[in-house]
Amino acid sequence: MFAIFKKEVRSFFTSPTGYLIIGLFLLLTGLFLWVFKGPFNVFDYGFADLSNFFLLAPWVFLFLIPAITMKSFSEEMKSGTLELLYIKPISLWKVVLGKFWAALFLSFLALIPTLLYVVTIASLGSTIGNYDLGIALGSYFGLLFLVAAYTAIGVFSSSLSENQIIAFITAVFLCFLFFQGFDSLSTLFSASSWVQFFQKIGAKFHFDSIAQGILDTRDLVYFISLALLFLYLTYLRSKKLSKS
Repeated sequence: MFAIFKKEVRSFFTSPTGYLIIGLFLLLTGLFLWVFKGPFNVFDYGFADLSNFFLLAPWVFLFLIPAITMKSFSEEMKSGTLELLYIKPISLWKVVLGKFWAALFLSFLALIPTLLYVVTIASLGSTIGNYDLGIALGSYFGLLFLVAAYTAIGVFSSSLSENQIIAFITAVFLCFLFFQGFDSLSTLFSASSWVQFFQKIGAKFHFDSIAQGILDTRDLVYFISLALLFLYLTYLRSKKLSKS
């Protein structure tokens, strides 16, 4: 698995892809938080906290992570190297997990520079340093779990087609469905039981809970289960491809 991980990470940084993804994430979040006037702008918001960043980041990652993962399997299917990978003495699970961890690692790297935002916000308050780091850490924790789920969805989508554009669109659709789609569907019902049912299927409900600094094991189990579900689906798809 580690060999696959290294190969994937190397492929990100021997081409402009890795640098472009990280740079684009930092550029977009930076512009919306500090430059562009609007609801996400920290200065217009009037409060020294990072809540706007954690509202914005899931939407930016919703597009960037599919861009990272779209070539995971698609590129190898198109070039014919996937068959060579399957005949090597490595299990399908290790192939899937190697590609998953590599894409997730790149997403984590994109988040590290944003810790500077925490330092900046702490210095902007009326009392310097009087900032609840617990909520910020909880929000980062929730974002990492959400990113893991996005990544698993993206890797699965990449295994469905050798066309990277189709893989990208499929991943964006599925990520949107789980993050916002089910939450929007809940508004179609008046019965509270159905509203809660659809909200709890969606990732937004669980992410919002963690982002408030509430570490509920049910939210963590949800994200882990969602990631494992799509990783298992990727494994089944890989198994089918290895026999074709």
